[in-house]
Amino acid sequence: MKSVYLLNTKLEAMNVKIFVISFILMLSAGFTLNAQNVKTDKETVVFEVSMTCENCQKRIEKNIAFEKGVTDMKVNLENKTVTIVFKKSQTTVEKLQEAIKKLGYEVTVKTDKKETKK
Repeated sequence: MKSVYLLNTKLEAMNVKIFVISFILMLSAGFTLNAQNVKTDKETVVFEVSMTCENCQKRIEKNIAFEKGVTDMKVNLENKTVTIVFKKSQTTVEKLQEAIKKLGYEVTVKTDKKETKK
């Protein structure tokens, strides 16, 4: 009878270990999937903007950097481009384009084939 009790105790301990290991594996898989979703949530867009001076550049940098969803931005005065990395879950290309337009600039989305003017 004592050996049956010991066997049951060992089986219970083994079941607990299996449960804990399974739980940890499920958690780590969930974090990995979540991290992949965060990475794919970002998009980059390049705008051609009618800026003419350093004040234009600074105005765009100051205002657009704080738009919802913007994670990175580079303003190139020489090429008259604004490159924005943003979270797709928080904003859109159209909203960012409209934000630059509200500052008083003509804005087009720079693409390989053709440009969209708004």
